[in-house]
Amino acid sequence: MKWIVRLIGFVIVLVLVVGVSLFFLPADRIGAIAADQIRKATGRDVTITGVSMTLWPVLGVSADGLEVGNAEWSEQGPMLTAENAAIGVDAMALLSGEIRITNIEATRPTIRLESRADGRASWVFMDASGEAQIETETTPTRAAQPLSIQKLQVTDATLIYDAEGSDLVSYSGVDLTLDWPERLGPASINATLRPAGTAVDVAATIGGFAGFIAGQVQTVEATVEANGGRVTLDGRASTAGDVAGALGVTLSDTDAFMQALALPAPRLPEKLGQSVDMTTQLTLTADRRLSLRDMRADLGGNTISGAADISLNGTPTVNAQLNAGALDLRSATGSDGSGSGGDGGTTAPAGSGWPTDRIDASGLAAFNGEIALTASSIDLGQFQLGQTRTLLRNDNSRMVFELREVAAYGGTLVGEFVVNNRSGLSVGGNMNMRGLSLQPFLRDAADLEMLTGQANADLKFLGVGANVDAIMKSLSGNGSFNVAKGTIEGLDLDGLLKFGRGNGRTTVFENMGATFRMDGGNLFNDDLLVVLRSFEARGTGRIGLGQQDIDYLFTPTALKGEDGPDLAIPVRIRGPWADPSILPDLESAIDLRLDEKLEAEKEALKARAEEQVREKVAEELGVTDQGQSLGDAAKEKLEDEVKKGLRSLFD
Repeated sequence: MKWIVRLIGFVIVLVLVVGVSLFFLPADRIGAIAADQIRKATGRDVTITGVSMTLWPVLGVSADGLEVGNAEWSEQGPMLTAENAAIGVDAMALLSGEIRITNIEATRPTIRLESRADGRASWVFMDASGEAQIETETTPTRAAQPLSIQKLQVTDATLIYDAEGSDLVSYSGVDLTLDWPERLGPASINATLRPAGTAVDVAATIGGFAGFIAGQVQTVEATVEANGGRVTLDGRASTAGDVAGALGVTLSDTDAFMQALALPAPRLPEKLGQSVDMTTQLTLTADRRLSLRDMRADLGGNTISGAADISLNGTPTVNAQLNAGALDLRSATGSDGSGSGGDGGTTAPAGSGWPTDRIDASGLAAFNGEIALTASSIDLGQFQLGQTRTLLRNDNSRMVFELREVAAYGGTLVGEFVVNNRSGLSVGGNMNMRGLSLQPFLRDAADLEMLTGQANADLKFLGVGANVDAIMKSLSGNGSFNVAKGTIEGLDLDGLLKFGRGNGRTTVFENMGATFRMDGGNLFNDDLLVVLRSFEARGTGRIGLGQQDIDYLFTPTALKGEDGPDLAIPVRIRGPWADPSILPDLESAIDLRLDEKLEAEKEALKARAEEQVREKVAEELGVTDQGQSLGDAAKEKLEDEVKKGLRSLFD
C-alpha cells in the first residue's frame, strides 16, 4: 500500500508544480518551463522531451520522455523515468482556481525510492534554497490549491525500494488505476503486481483520500488476492504504516500464496498452516510491531484461538496465548505416515523397522519466542496426550515443550520435550510420569504389549538423526519405573515352574521395579524384580529400541515353604518384537543349580570349620562343662590368671 500511495503522491507533486504553467503556452516551451519549475521545487535535475498539448475542452499535455533525478547521496540512478506520460486538466475548473485532473496516464515508468538508516529519504525534496519543501503532500506553510485526480492509470511500471539494512525490493509489471471522482471523497485503487511473475491483485477503497495522502488516518477496505488465497482488511490506516482493523486470511495453498508475493514458501506441515482460514483484530504500528486479538484460525485441520504479539523486524519474535481443542501434530513429528520430508513414504508395519522418511524440521527457524498452549488433547503420532497445558519456547531452531500439566495414558506427565535443529535434528527430554497405564504407553513407545499395570516412571533420553529410524537407533539416557500391581501377558510363570509350560497364559504380579540405561538405541537392565504371590522373578538383558528386538533373561524362583524346595527355572525371551520366542533356558538353569550347590557346600565347610575352631578354643580354655559358653569360659580363665598375678605381688 505504501508503494501505491507514494506513487500517487509523487504524481500530485508534479501536477501542483507545473499545472498553472501549462495554460496557453506553446508546446515547445512547456517542457522547458515544467522542467525548470520541478527543478526549483525539488532540487533535482529534470528532463522532459517530446512535449505536445491540447487546449480545449480538456487542457492536456503529453511527453515522450520524463526523467527526475535522485537525491545527491544516491548512487542508484534517477528517481523517476517514464515513457509516454500524459496529463489531462479540466480547463474550466482551472480558471476558477481548482486543479481538477481528469486523467493521468504513464507507460513503463520506473520509480526508485531509497531510505538510509540516518533518516534520509529520496522522496523528501529540497527547493533551490536547500530547505525541505515537498514530501508526498502539499507543503504545510503554503496555501494548497484544491486538487483532485479523477483518473490515474499507470501501465507496466517498475517500483524499486532500497532501505539501508534491508533487502532490495523490486516489483515490475505493475498496473495501477485510481478513481477519485470527488476531491474530498473516497478513492478506489486497483493494482496488479507481478513480483514473482504471477498476478497479485490489490483493490482498496480509502475514505477521505485527500487526508490520507497528507498522512491522516482514514478508513480503508482492502483486498490482496493471489494464486493460493486472499487477504482482506476492514479498518483504518495511514501512509506512515499504522494499520488497525478486522483482518481476514483465506489461503487454500499457503506456499503458493507466499511464492506469488516473491516470499519464501514456509513449507508448513499438514494441518499446521498448509491452508489457513483466519479472522482477527489486527494492530500494526509503523515500527513493524503486530498485535492480534480475538484470533481464530483453522490451520487445515487444527483450530486455535487466542492472542499474539509479534515483532516483524528480522526473524519474527512471537509471544502468544493459544487455546486448541484436539490438536493433531503428527505431521510435525514426522509420524503421520505421509512422509513429512516429501518422499511419499509410509509408516512401517510393526516389527519391520522404524520409518526412514526424512523429517523436515526447517519450520523451527520460522520464528523465535514463547507460545503458551492449552489443548484438550494432542496427537504426536507416536504418543497420545490428553488435557495439556504447555509452554513452547523456540530460540534459533531449538524448540522446547515445557510440559506443565499433561494427562497421558491414564496418569500425569510433567517435564520437557526438546526438538533441536541447529546443527542437525535431535530430540530429547526429561520426563516424570505418575499413574501411567503401562500397556498402551509401551505399545506406542516400543510396540510392546506384554506388561499391564499402573506405573510411576522417570525418563531422560536423547536421540539424533534425520528420521525416526536413525533417532531410535541412537537413543541414549537412563530411567526407572515401578509398577505396584499388574500382569505379564503371554508368560505364565506359575505354570512354567509347576508344570513346565509357560507360554500363552498370564502372570499376575504384586510389584515390579527396575532401573535402566540406554545407549546406541539399546535399553539395558540388570535389576528387574517382579514379586508374585508364590514366586519372585529377577531379570537382566537388552531391549533393542532401534532394531526392535529383545534378548532378556527372566529367572522366576519359587518361594520357600510354598511349593517344596527352592526351585528356579530361567526363561529367555529372544527375537524380534513382532514374534519373540519364550523358552526355558536350560543352560542358565544348570549354571544356577551349580551355583546353589556350590553355595551349599561352602556353607557346610564354613560350619565344619567353625566347629573345629570352637573345639580347639575350648580345649585351650579347659572347658569341661559342655553347657558353658566360650565367652564365660574365657572370662573365668582371665579371672584366674589375674588372681594368680596379684598373689605373686604380695608373696
